[in-house]
Amino acid sequence: MRIDKYLWCIRVFKTRSLATTACKKGQVKIDDKNVKPSKDIYGDEKILVRKNQINYQIKVLDLPESRVGAKLVDLYRKDITPKEAFEKDELLKFAKDYYRKKGAGRPTKKDRRDIEGYQEDTTENI
Repeated sequence: MRIDKYLWCIRVFKTRSLATTACKKGQVKIDDKNVKPSKDIYGDEKILVRKNQINYQIKVLDLPESRVGAKLVDLYRKDITPKEAFEKDELLKFAKDYYRKKGAGRPTKKDRRDIEGYQEDTTENI
């Protein structure tokens, strides 16, 4: 089975074209080598998929005939991603300092003055 089709079948990617694009961009690897979307896979291979800044590690258990339901995915793959990868993602969320809510629009004149005042304060301390 092709790797792009396999990743789509086990619901790593929502569409097969997204899986193909990820392979072409080098976000899918087998044995630390980039693979083309047409690469055939077999059982007991380890696949590394970079998605949403997380390196997912998947072990192939079996090959499905077609796309499977979410409850049956674990019959065809084993997720061996270390917990540290998910913890790093959580830390990245907390590290981002948002002063405005998402979707609040462009900064107002008052926001711009506050930003400039903050930047001037920080440069004086250096």
